[in-house]
Amino acid sequence: MLFNSFAFLYFFPIVVIVYWILPYKLRNYFLLLASYYFYMSWNASYGLLILISSFVTWISARILTPKTNATSRQNNKNKFILWSCLIVNLGILFIFKYSNFVIDTINSIPNYIRFGIKVPLLEVLLPVGISFYTFQAIGYTIDVYRGTIKPEKNFFTYALFVSFFPQLVAGPIERAKNLLPQFNRKHIFNTEKAMEGFQLMVWGYFMKICVADRAAIYVDTIFNDLSNYSGSSVLLASFLFTIQIYCDFCGYSLIAIGVAKLMGYDLMENFHRPYFSTNIRDFWKRWHISLSSWFMDYVYIPLGGNRCSLRRHLLNLFITFVVSGMWHGANWTFMIWGIYHGILIIISTLCRKYSSKKTYDYPLHRLIKGICTFLLVMFGWIIFRSNNLEDAYIAINKIFSKWTDLYVDKTVFFYFSLSFTILFMYDLLNELNKNIIKKYYYKDLTYSLLIIAIIILGCFSGGKFIYFQF
Repeated sequence: MLFNSFAFLYFFPIVVIVYWILPYKLRNYFLLLASYYFYMSWNASYGLLILISSFVTWISARILTPKTNATSRQNNKNKFILWSCLIVNLGILFIFKYSNFVIDTINSIPNYIRFGIKVPLLEVLLPVGISFYTFQAIGYTIDVYRGTIKPEKNFFTYALFVSFFPQLVAGPIERAKNLLPQFNRKHIFNTEKAMEGFQLMVWGYFMKICVADRAAIYVDTIFNDLSNYSGSSVLLASFLFTIQIYCDFCGYSLIAIGVAKLMGYDLMENFHRPYFSTNIRDFWKRWHISLSSWFMDYVYIPLGGNRCSLRRHLLNLFITFVVSGMWHGANWTFMIWGIYHGILIIISTLCRKYSSKKTYDYPLHRLIKGICTFLLVMFGWIIFRSNNLEDAYIAINKIFSKWTDLYVDKTVFFYFSLSFTILFMYDLLNELNKNIIKKYYYKDLTYSLLIIAIIILGCFSGGKFIYFQF
């Protein structure tokens, strides 16, 4: 069930209304049923996978001994339980997401090395959002193992934490310490909070329907037929994809956060105007914040973080970004994209360490750094968007060598330009701390106009959200 489908526009108001009507003690059970219905609307068998992941991580956490009180023998038991839990969950993720990628790689090896044996592909479909809820469940178990949170006794409450439908299929990837206690709290309807949630949803739909889905028409045309378009067209498509992926994913996150707020829940911010970053480090503090911080907490820090030699510190950063690339999908383009950002973050770290301590914060200096950062990020998105490494090579080669006629879809660009201008001015004013819609009557007017803009400028033939495939 897509957020931008009519089915969801029927589903979520019914869920919200029934949620507030029901007695407090029944709300979690209702939300759990609604969340499983939401997820199983794609494929009924998906419900079994998320149930297995929920039960394995819940029972593992229940039998763990808090690390702070554990004896050496209990520590060994804890490690065994934790690793068993990780193997089961990551094993399921590997089978559905990476098994055919590994098989394809093996089959691409010359016959004389693999003795002419061809491994058959597995007939499995990638469950929607499996990477998101798997990481959320794993994070909970690790937190219990570390002793930073207490295990949840009620399985149904925990199952709701893993399957909570607003953020189930594309995040934000929540931490147990933030979201889980909210399910044990009695929520009282708050008009101001509900209005804030509705406004976030409106802005999210605008970013998805008016900006991302308009850009997608041009982007898909070029990237799915690179050989027939010039370097100028590929460059323009690369710019549009840079905007598309931001608006598509940030739009989803805002809708998810908004829906949750309508029921009294607070989800973490997932994007903070990332394209206004002035360096790569700053970009990764603003982009997909829930995943970036997850890798920081559960990959980078366990590897040693920065509490080690400089060489090891840089290696830890590189490994983290390679794993991040792998998380995005079973394709070499994602791996190379992760390596690319790993190299950029290493260069940024070294520059920060060895450059002059004096910093310049003049507007022109920030503008130049911002443009350079944007171009570096955009170059990475070319690799990310390409269907395979061969297409990535063709796209990059054309951009730097083959400039002929620019393909322009006038209808797409007319609607996209209007929508993008609204988005850019809104983000720019917020980045400059000049929020012009703080007062209630400005907010009402702004979001009323935004709804009208969605109706007039929106592209209602758009498909899935990009990050659903991850």
